[in-house]
Amino acid sequence: MTLYQLAYVISKFIFSIVTFRTPLKAYGQGNIPKGGAVICSNHAHNSDPFYIVYSFQRQDKIWIMAKEEIRHYPVVGKLLDWLGFVIWVKRGKSDVGAVKSALKALKGQEKLLIFPEGTRHAEIGEGKTGAAMMAIRTGVPILPVYIDPARKAFHRTRVYIGEPYLPFPEKRRANAEDYEVVTEEIMNRIRAVRDHRAEMEAAE
Repeated sequence: MTLYQLAYVISKFIFSIVTFRTPLKAYGQGNIPKGGAVICSNHAHNSDPFYIVYSFQRQDKIWIMAKEEIRHYPVVGKLLDWLGFVIWVKRGKSDVGAVKSALKALKGQEKLLIFPEGTRHAEIGEGKTGAAMMAIRTGVPILPVYIDPARKAFHRTRVYIGEPYLPFPEKRRANAEDYEVVTEEIMNRIRAVRDHRAEMEAAE
């Protein structure tokens, strides 16, 4: 068992205790690609990264991009820090080190979880171009995910995993406008996963 797999198992157990919730329910796990991918999801709660990571298998090494402020939260921050596979991002400035770490993970055929909106929203908002840039520069697919914002003690949190797709198959260098177009497509795909939840549940 690798260090990541060990951290996955232990942190999942701890998380289930401190949140008083039954195991989550994930739909569309058959859509998870092998190798590198940028996982893009809506974001409503600080606990979202855990539910999404635990929707994957422990063999799927996932790096999480999270804002530096979360690191200082009593429970969530400590667990993420202990997990060890978090890329902390300093907001309000160009964090070159975080970008390099994310690109390195993707080039190493590992997965990267990004919340394109950059912060929490009750409804799906507009995305920022970071996820698009990383997927295009490394040639890995985007994996759209929708996590149900509802959180109730002793109730399952539902995570819906959409189909992966290559965001920029063109044989040329992408520009700023391309990043904007791809970002809009990412957010539309997350909304599409949300809108097809009933079909995904019926297919399980």
